[in-house]
Amino acid sequence: MPWLRARSEPDGDGEFVFKGDRVVIRPKRLEDARDDYAWRTDEELARLDATRPIRMPYEDFVKYSKDELLYSSVTSRRLAIDTLDGRHIGNCMYYDIDVRRGRAELGIMIGDREYWGKGYGTESVDSLLTHIFTATSLNLVYLHTLEWNNRARRSFAKSGLREVKKVRRGGLDFVLMEIDRPRWEELSKDQNGATNSSRDGHVTSAENDGRWPSDE
Repeated sequence: MPWLRARSEPDGDGEFVFKGDRVVIRPKRLEDARDDYAWRTDEELARLDATRPIRMPYEDFVKYSKDELLYSSVTSRRLAIDTLDGRHIGNCMYYDIDVRRGRAELGIMIGDREYWGKGYGTESVDSLLTHIFTATSLNLVYLHTLEWNNRARRSFAKSGLREVKKVRRGGLDFVLMEIDRPRWEELSKDQNGATNSSRDGHVTSAENDGRWPSDE
């Protein structure tokens, strides 16, 4: 969308960030490790993300985070979510990027509880989808969220994702949700200039294979 491109600007390293009304999506930095460690050792966040809290010492986690920044994968893009005043409140990513099929999976987590239930999760998903559909050639974005997590399902639906089917994996029940480029473009036209006033803000799509959490 042109409006998002106009609100995109380089960060201190010359990389681009993506701005919504209240959030900035930016590349990950090593300074994020302290927040990330707190969130990934959190029992409740792990349950919402259908995974287990990590147990490694903080020093090892910092080394792990540094390696991920140095040796990034071409099949995933990990990003941080900040408030407009620079507070790191969560993470998002798109991964399992399949260029040939034009698709990728989305994950998001709002880790800072002060920003739960205030619409930051939905706005972050909106911003990430706008980035994906304007800055990449991907045509389909999908995610898996726990079936019992109705708040997450409602929030993702507000961003235009549709429920496709139930999926059973790892002994847990998930709902597969997705949005394609034509649907996103149509919704963007419908919402052009409109304000989304009622947003659930604490979402979670599951990424339980060592990747960053989602947004519940």
